[in-house]
Amino acid sequence: MRPWIKICGLTDRRGLEAALDAGASAIGFVFAASPRRIDPAGAARLARELPAGVQAIAVFHRPDARALAAVLDAFVPDALQLEPESLDAVPEAWRGRVIPVFHDHDGVCDEVRAFVARHDVRHVHLEGPGRGGRGVPVDRGRASRLAAEVPLVLAGGLTPDNVAAAIRAVRPFGVDVSSGVESAPGVKDPQRIRAFCEAARAAAAEEMKR
Repeated sequence: MRPWIKICGLTDRRGLEAALDAGASAIGFVFAASPRRIDPAGAARLARELPAGVQAIAVFHRPDARALAAVLDAFVPDALQLEPESLDAVPEAWRGRVIPVFHDHDGVCDEVRAFVARHDVRHVHLEGPGRGGRGVPVDRGRASRLAAEVPLVLAGGLTPDNVAAAIRAVRPFGVDVSSGVESAPGVKDPQRIRAFCEAARAAAAEEMKR
């Protein structure tokens, strides 16, 4: 089984083409404050280039209902990625397409278990401590325990050089990268995207043989 690989924070066609050529499973469009932020119309234009089977993910931090509506009026993604605190702002029709984002800390396993017990989720996103997008890694021991219980998307500090080791240690459903495949903040590097996807797939294939 191929790992689910999300390339996040794309803002232009060059980065999009690189991600698609590398075999990405999903593309993240960021609507939170970030050097990777894109406007809804720009995301909609790029999303029209996605082939069948590649998901468009709208990435937020803690949006209110107005911020969500401003995006969804112009851009219709496959899923919304946001922190659980904003779940009440999500329109009812979208509740089944939320990817909740949790930040690693000592009690995160209990937080995830409690959320999954109350809500139907496709998968859970785990990032490093603090706000996402800063390249801070997670504790792999905790991540591994969660990955054994829920479909876990691992993020935070991943690069082409360490994603294989992370997959071997955690065995996640998928991986998510943004700054780790950039040549500068917000500028995606096609070679790093390709190397990341190749390393992730190779490591996942090794784990499947065990």
